[in-house]
Amino acid sequence: MGRRAIVKPPAFLHTKVYALKNQAILGTPLSLMHLLFVCWGNICRSPAAECTFRKLLEEKGLANKISCDSAGTISSHQGNPPDARMRQAAESRDIPIKGSARMINDKDYHDADLILTMDNFNFSEVSNLAPDPALKKKIRPFCDFVSSEDKEVPDPYYGGSAGFEKVLDLLEDGCVHILNHIQKTSA
Repeated sequence: MGRRAIVKPPAFLHTKVYALKNQAILGTPLSLMHLLFVCWGNICRSPAAECTFRKLLEEKGLANKISCDSAGTISSHQGNPPDARMRQAAESRDIPIKGSARMINDKDYHDADLILTMDNFNFSEVSNLAPDPALKKKIRPFCDFVSSEDKEVPDPYYGGSAGFEKVLDLLEDGCVHILNHIQKTSA
């Protein structure tokens, strides 16, 4: 029998062992890290953040190493598609936004390695809904990762098109910084 070469994985893969919580099924690669983006209704900001981050992962060839999802803190929009105005604004940036709204659940807290909230109210709600106080350490404000002075990703729902553009500007900026943070802390 021939010798098999031992290949050392890149430093980026030397992260915590996310032990089999996301097992490979039928040849699908194991996901090493999972992020959850959360806003109020899961129809504007969080699905846009999810799709913005997913596009970035695909561009960087990391979609099989990091996964993401989105949820809301309320169930009022459950099952609804993302807001048409957000979809239109994102599509102009080549970011297709898909999915259906859902509310954060206990499993999300256990599955996610990082839970990113869009504003202070979302942070408070996500913290209050945590099924175990130890899981609160996973919750971070999204704007911790933006390069501007913004403290929150504003809810564009009741505003005009400029609000959706502002949200997308923050999401694109923050997603790049989140990925850089993951790569630096995982090295």
